[in-house]
Amino acid sequence: MSLKKCLLGDNHPDVATSLNNLGELYASTKRYSKAEPLYQQALKLKKRLLGDNHPNVAIILNNLAALYSSTERDSEAEPLYQQALAICEQALGVGHPDTMAVRGNYARFLRKAYR
Repeated sequence: MSLKKCLLGDNHPDVATSLNNLGELYASTKRYSKAEPLYQQALKLKKRLLGDNHPNVAIILNNLAALYSSTERDSEAEPLYQQALAICEQALGVGHPDTMAVRGNYARFLRKAYR
């Protein structure tokens, strides 16, 4: 991470992607307390660089929502899933694979949260 920041600077989209990817690694190993700040940093950077409605922002929102769902923070997860889905549908269309993935994640969340 520090090498990428050194080479590209702190304000580069690839740095945000690396933060998100590292967050995914931590989340996949259930180290949620390490994943969450990385997702939040990645989200803040992507929004600043690419705008609030960019598909890359939606992917990070989806990942952060999944983390919140995994840690029983459903009230925080749901609006993030909704926002991610809205961005994907608007920017990519309803049939795009990323949109369908976010929709599927949101549907699984709803089944779990509202049983």
